[in-house]
Amino acid sequence: MRVPKPEDTPKAHRSIESEASATVTMRDRAAGLLVFAILLGLLYFGRGVLIPVTVALMLSLLIAPMVRALRQIGAGQVTSVLAAVVVSALAFTATATLLGTQFLRMASGLPQYERTIQTKLRQLDALTVGRLDVLTRELSKIMDARGTPRASDVPPPNGEPAEPSSGIGPGSAAMNAPLASPFRVFVRIVAAVWPPIEATGIVLVVLLFVLLEYEALRDRFIRLAGSTNIRLTTLALTDAGERLSRFFVSQFAVNLGVGAAIALGLAFIGLPNAMLWGALAALLRFVPYVGIWLAALLATALGIAVVPGWSLALSALGTFVLVELIAGQAVEPHLYGHATGLSPLSVIVAAIFWSALWGPVGLILSTPLTLCLLVIGRHIKALSFLELLLADSQALTPPQRLYQRVLSGDADEIVAGARAFLKRHSFAEYCDSVLIPAVHLAALDFAAGAMSQEQQINMRNVVVSVVSALAGEKRPRRHRKRHRSVLDDLGPGTVLRHQREQLTGRWQGPVTVPPGSIMLCVGLGGLPGHVLAAELLVRALREEKLDARHVSIEELNGWSPPSGANPSGIGIVYVVSAFPSAERAQCDQICERVRELFPGALLVAVLLPGLSVQPVSGTVPALADCTVSSFAAAVQIALDRQHTPLEVSPASSSA
Repeated sequence: MRVPKPEDTPKAHRSIESEASATVTMRDRAAGLLVFAILLGLLYFGRGVLIPVTVALMLSLLIAPMVRALRQIGAGQVTSVLAAVVVSALAFTATATLLGTQFLRMASGLPQYERTIQTKLRQLDALTVGRLDVLTRELSKIMDARGTPRASDVPPPNGEPAEPSSGIGPGSAAMNAPLASPFRVFVRIVAAVWPPIEATGIVLVVLLFVLLEYEALRDRFIRLAGSTNIRLTTLALTDAGERLSRFFVSQFAVNLGVGAAIALGLAFIGLPNAMLWGALAALLRFVPYVGIWLAALLATALGIAVVPGWSLALSALGTFVLVELIAGQAVEPHLYGHATGLSPLSVIVAAIFWSALWGPVGLILSTPLTLCLLVIGRHIKALSFLELLLADSQALTPPQRLYQRVLSGDADEIVAGARAFLKRHSFAEYCDSVLIPAVHLAALDFAAGAMSQEQQINMRNVVVSVVSALAGEKRPRRHRKRHRSVLDDLGPGTVLRHQREQLTGRWQGPVTVPPGSIMLCVGLGGLPGHVLAAELLVRALREEKLDARHVSIEELNGWSPPSGANPSGIGIVYVVSAFPSAERAQCDQICERVRELFPGALLVAVLLPGLSVQPVSGTVPALADCTVSSFAAAVQIALDRQHTPLEVSPASSSA
């Protein structure tokens, strides 16, 4: 029997652990799917009880501010709740009565518009079906010419002649049916109106007791859901209550204003039953995105039936469009544009989901119910995926999004996003918060061997294209030479420098300059990420009209100034590191070399944190005059020095 070697044991353990982990993961997923299916079943089959209770809970959030206002003026708890519920019930009854009266009045007036409707239908028929009939007749003539028999020429089966219609059918039997008795009519009416009356009664009763025991219910929920973490549960309840209450009150006010504006506009243009359409618009606007346009479609259809022309219908539609544009683009963004935090797609999907489960009531309650799920996902770690799916926040950080777009080769989208960023911030800030952290992500993947050669080349090309486009440079035609990696010697920083030298010359500017006017940027080591950071700092300084130039480590070691150059022209030398790496240990050696070459220059170590949001604590170069952790700070040093120039020591002539 083979004796297992010592090095075999860890592999066996790792294999067993991986299999056990995979089994646990599959078991957890199966349990999650089972729980999800059970919840869906409960929501669907228990909708008869859940819908009234949910409506009552949502209405309690709308009425709660009224109860608190009554409590503040001295009314008791029971009195405040009863008054708020009665006022709300009366308002609901008045609205329903108004809608019913207006609807009956409109229905009674429809026969007056019969001739107009028939004329419009004939016009529409001539424009659509009529033209299709002409086309069909022409095709029939063509088919007849080719000898195809028509339907009227085909004899009936078995040679039997077609029997004429006797005129006796199901309709005659229905006409001879006995009339229903008054009792049966009464039973049918009661059966039709009883379900909504029953649901309304349940909602009012539940609403009354929810408002009466509001604080007690909150305490019970905290004890049930989070007695071990009262702070987190209270925070979640407060967040959900504030968001939902603010959303309901704000949306109710906006919808009421939209309905009033539409009613006034339709009355002004002369559309009958303008108050009905205003109330219907206010009610249907609770349905996300499509409700208001359903009301607009119905009102426009009435406008088509009222007058012979089309002006009234177009005016009605224009009224809806104008009011909705003002409400949606001017009022709502300032009032509660970001109160919910839901993405538009999640609102649409939620409306489809809840309407499939609970019908029209679910469609109206889809937004607040989805908002509750968002709050749950925000405060419960195990359900954090809900926030990721439903929230309107970005799923990826700006550096992650840039890196993803770079890997996919989408340079145009990156340039568009960068230009939008640069309208409010400087290029140095863009590099600090977006570009350099994205380069750090690429460096980590490259070090782990997770990037293919195609991705490396794509990364380099896209970075060069983006930076060139932001600088307004025309990128030269790419050669057929294949570059081995994004972070090789011929990385994006080197390519960008060569492009800039084609415009500014070998020395990147004039040789004879005033004392202390040149800022040299040196990448720390040969890692292309640092070389790119040095080139980006040059461009950030040049954006501020400063004479910045890029020097590599090799050029620094074999430094030979151009003939005729002013030895005291170097004012600041930046030693740049894009992200924490092993090469930062060589920073003191590079600073020592800089001191030898430019003793009178200000030496600044730019040690960028990369992906870290905080400056990285580590070895600070002893020979550096100062150390900064951002491009913005490095640029500010140059600007301050330009306003208060320091005298450069003549010892710099040794350079």
